[in-house]
Amino acid sequence: MTVKIHNITVDAHDAYAQSLWWTRVTGWQEASDDPNEPHHTHCWIGPGDGSPGLLFVNVPEHKTLKNRMHLDVQPIDRSRDQEVELLVGMGASVVDDHRQPDGRGFVVMADPEGNEFCVERSLAERAASA
Repeated sequence: MTVKIHNITVDAHDAYAQSLWWTRVTGWQEASDDPNEPHHTHCWIGPGDGSPGLLFVNVPEHKTLKNRMHLDVQPIDRSRDQEVELLVGMGASVVDDHRQPDGRGFVVMADPEGNEFCVERSLAERAASA
C-alpha cells in the first residue's frame, strides 16, 4: 500500500498570520478558489502544481516542546547565509547553528510561532564544494 502526502499540517496560534509569513518565505500562494482570511481557522498555501502544501490550523495551546518533524528549506536564488539573514529580518530566530568552517552544515531556525525548520545550502553552494 502507498499513500500520497496531500498536505503538511502545522498547528498555529494564528493560522492566517502563519500563512502570510510562510507565503513570503516560500513564494507559494493560497488557493485561488478559497483565499485565506484573518478569521479563518485553517489557512492553506501551496506551490500550485498539485504538490503538497502547508495547512496552518489554529489550536488553543502554544508550542512547548521541540518539533518531532520539521521542514528543511533550500534557498533558490540566495546562499544559505543570505537566506538566514533574510529570515531573521522577517521575524525568524536562530535556534542552533550547525555551519561548518568548510561551508557545509545548516542552521536550525524557528518561525514567528516557534516552529522549527532548517536552512540548508543552496544547490549552487553544494555544486561549488563538490
